[in-house]
Parts: sequence; structure tokens; C-alpha cells
Amino acid sequence: MAIREILEFPDPRLREVGEPVTVFDDSLRQLVEDMAETMYDAPGVGLAAPQIGVSKRIFVIDIAGEDEPSDLMVFINPEILSLDGTQQWEEGCLSFPGATETVKRAEHVRVRAQDAHGKAFELEADGLLAVAIQHENDHLNGVLMIDKLNPIKKRLFSRKVNQARA
Repeated sequence: MAIREILEFPDPRLREVGEPVTVFDDSLRQLVEDMAETMYDAPGVGLAAPQIGVSKRIFVIDIAGEDEPSDLMVFINPEILSLDGTQQWEEGCLSFPGATETVKRAEHVRVRAQDAHGKAFELEADGLLAVAIQHENDHLNGVLMIDKLNPIKKRLFSRKVNQARA
């Protein structure tokens, strides 16, 4: 396993649309392990492959609390099947270190994906898991959380990011 470098905004690779995964082999499983280790080291609750410069449709999520056992979820070639309701959540992003902003997302999400062995599954989620799925899935499409903000919030968020880097 290896900790990978996390790309930071405005790296143009964060805007690339991830390619579908077609080969489910040991190298893919190694990539997933590297992504999990990188996410835990950061620390974060989710990480998408484009955030480490790999233009593939893969993300990992673990929303377990500090005093709970890890619950790593792997999503390969995810498809959002439905979005319902609305919620606002204070989001952060490993590609925007040190900055958070309230983002409006769907309250409930249903997703279809594959695991690291290619086995298909469907999952319904709400709360933080629904937010994390939508956030990470956006990364696979080259969409960043700053894109979800109105122009004023976008400017304020950019200042937060620059202050965090200083």
C-alpha cells in the first residue's frame, strides 16, 4: 500500500471526467487500497481517483466516527439512480484543504456501482453518506464543490482556501 499525493485546486486534472473501469484485477485492488490509505492518512471521509491523478470512475468512502470500526465502501463505475429531497451540509474536500462551505445536496440517494471484484450492488443512503456519495461522484465528472456555490460564496470560499494555504 502507498499514500498517494492528493491534487489540490486549481489543478486541471481535477476537471477531467473519469474513464469507466473495465478490468478488475490485482492492480485495481491495489489502487483501491492506496486510495483508502491516502484517505485515512489525510484524514477524510471520501476520496475519488481523479483526486490522486487517476482518471478512473472509482471512489472510496468511510463515514465511521473516530470511536467506531472502519466501514470502507468502494464504488466503481457508480451511477446515481435517484436523488430525492434537499439537505444542506457543511462540506470539506481534500482538494481544498482547510476550507469548508455549506453545500445543498439531495437528502436521499440511490446508487448502483461495482466493488473491487466487479460485483454489482445497489445502495440507498441519506445523511452524511448521501452527501459523500454525491460529492465523490461529482469528482468523477470533473465537478468540484466550489461549482455548487453562488458567485459570492465562491469568492469567499476561494479566500478561505488561500488563507488555509498561507
